[in-house]
Amino acid sequence: MWLVFLKEIKELTRDRKTLFFMIALPILLFPMIFGVVGYFSSKALQDAENKVLKYAIIGAEHAPALAEGLASDEQFALVEVDPSADYAELINAETVEFVLEIPAGFTRDALQDGQSVIKLYLNDAGVNMVQRRVSKLTDDASQQLQQAAFTTLGLSDNQKTALLEPVVLEKVNVADQRENWGERIGGLVPYIIFILCLQGAMFPATDLGAGEKERGTLETLLISPIERHKLVLGKFFTIAFAGVVAALITVSSMAIWGMVLSQGMAIEMVAEFMGAISALDFILMFLMLVPVVSIFASVLLSLSIYARSFKEAQSYMGSLVIFVIVPIILAMLPGVELEDGWAWVPLTNVALAIKELIKGTMDYVQLVGIFGSTALIAGALIAFCVHWFNKEKVLFR
Repeated sequence: MWLVFLKEIKELTRDRKTLFFMIALPILLFPMIFGVVGYFSSKALQDAENKVLKYAIIGAEHAPALAEGLASDEQFALVEVDPSADYAELINAETVEFVLEIPAGFTRDALQDGQSVIKLYLNDAGVNMVQRRVSKLTDDASQQLQQAAFTTLGLSDNQKTALLEPVVLEKVNVADQRENWGERIGGLVPYIIFILCLQGAMFPATDLGAGEKERGTLETLLISPIERHKLVLGKFFTIAFAGVVAALITVSSMAIWGMVLSQGMAIEMVAEFMGAISALDFILMFLMLVPVVSIFASVLLSLSIYARSFKEAQSYMGSLVIFVIVPIILAMLPGVELEDGWAWVPLTNVALAIKELIKGTMDYVQLVGIFGSTALIAGALIAFCVHWFNKEKVLFR
């Protein structure tokens, strides 16, 4: 068994593609995800903030100060349009970015005439920042009306504040920084880790089953004086080793890049968050991934043995990604917690446990049941894989 394992490991280390998915991808993926998402998000917001907005204003004579404020701002460009035109058509045709309609009853005296409503027509389907930028000007006009009304009433500063907001609901969040961030990103981490572990095991699994068939080397192994179950276990440990290495590198990469980003970019919140996760939590995350990787290795090897060719094996394994993603998505749904029956749902329970470890709210006693149930499923699948390999009609179909 160990001779088969060492043989397969040697062949594995010669395959650059497999090494890339086992080592390079987990190391590079985390900074790439955060860097690319951060870059494009900030660029989109910056472009939306600095874009010169073409606009039309209807009823400008009713609010000359507001119209003058828009006209004097270099970030806005006035376009003359027919007041009877269809505003939606103008916006969808990109003639203007927005249309501001000021009613004839726009007031200069809030106490006498009451509230005024200005209509803003825009296409708010994308990131355009139109409402936010226009609100800055309308808020200035609103504040001027407020101050004029307060002056007329002769109110003090305390009375003004109380009148504007009679009741204040002050939020006191008892969750610490780690729990807040863990709730936000805790569901995403297992998603990335599971997919990387699956990919790390997928490529060697395809080669050790269907690849052996195509090269004609499987028959040579079968006539060698090695028991069938030892052949299977040798191949299984090779695939599992690749997946475990991918898991180890993924968890280590997450920890290392978190510290690098937090220190190199002086992000205090990230530094506090990463510093709050103990070494024990990272070790537990890795240990829980071992039976998960064993499940992946067993299923992948069974599919690879069944496939007639390398291409057929890849098509089977590609569809397997769906069955991995669904349990992880379940763990990300609101209201799904590591309690009741969810602690026994395969893959979902591990994803929930990793999320709880990141949040710092893990009940460590539950890890026994989670690890035990996952290990039991992995053992059953390994036994099935041995049984599957012993069937001649599967090996030579």
